[in-house]
Amino acid sequence: MRENCPERDKICSAMSYYFFMRYVALLRGINVGGNTMIKMGELAALFESLGFSSVKTYINSGNIAFDVAKTAESKLVTKIEKALNERFGRAISVMIRDQSSIHEILAANPFAGQFESHKEMHVLFLKEEMPAEKVRELMAAAPPQERFTVRGTEIYCHLPMGVADSILGKSFIEKRLKISVTGRNWRTAETLAEL
Repeated sequence: MRENCPERDKICSAMSYYFFMRYVALLRGINVGGNTMIKMGELAALFESLGFSSVKTYINSGNIAFDVAKTAESKLVTKIEKALNERFGRAISVMIRDQSSIHEILAANPFAGQFESHKEMHVLFLKEEMPAEKVRELMAAAPPQERFTVRGTEIYCHLPMGVADSILGKSFIEKRLKISVTGRNWRTAETLAEL
């Protein structure tokens, strides 16, 4: 019979905390405009089948938080995208962030205090950093009322006039710059930090 060992339990708990992390998966282009319709319950079940735990989804636009042993984000992307393709028969682009980095993204907002509604403020998530020439092209194309700041693998967008008529809404970044992104408004980004 194994004796209780409080000290050992503390060590095991600390190791578990260190090696297991919470990640957020951001799926691009699902449940938008009637295309690639996927129920969140089906997504959650798929993530659980991949060995992820404490899976939670948020709204219908492809936001899933989960726990797993510390893993390179690129490996998680490959694993999840492969499973999505096999399960739903579609290539779905996935961006991964560890949840702590979402807090850092929120804290680094260059437009903090300069927007009246969460609908004006958006964050675009990229798989890799934009080349400098693409950043310059984005800045040159942005109308005066639309503000963009690129930091690492995120683009902050302040769009006081809304998304629909903006260069973001016209898919300038993906169609012209050929950069794959998935965007979330500020309220969703704040929720992802706590999901």
